[in-house]
Amino acid sequence: MTKGERISQMVETLQGKSDSSIVAENGFYRAYFQLWNEQDYYQAHDVLEHIWLETTTDDARYFKGLIQAAGAFVHLKKQFEHPTHPKHGRRLQPAVRLFHLALKNLSNYGPMRHAFDVATFREMLTDYVEKILRADYQKNPWSPQSAPMLQLKM
Repeated sequence: MTKGERISQMVETLQGKSDSSIVAENGFYRAYFQLWNEQDYYQAHDVLEHIWLETTTDDARYFKGLIQAAGAFVHLKKQFEHPTHPKHGRRLQPAVRLFHLALKNLSNYGPMRHAFDVATFREMLTDYVEKILRADYQKNPWSPQSAPMLQLKM
């Protein structure tokens, strides 16, 4: 089974239509938020990438920013789970780089976009960057207990 087939199969189990022209009703878009809230940032990244690669509208940068934010949280989660690992222990700097890219790509959107509060999301991303920088990359602000939850406002 290919990555695309696996993602399509997962999306079918979620509410929403994978082919909906209304973004907030699109199963891939909705799956991103569900997977994010399950702290499965890698899969959230993958599922949204599935529609980002097909997007030719202004939404391409929006999706790219959301994907980069999920990627940053992949780094935070890996670093939290394996802080002394040679590779995973050094993931805070790549996370900050991805946060900056996400913020840049999301900067033209909001306060709301496709039933999502982008302005509040950008503030949360900025807060994570500031916490990491204040700690000089020595403290990870993410934990499973304090992980941010995202909601669509349907």
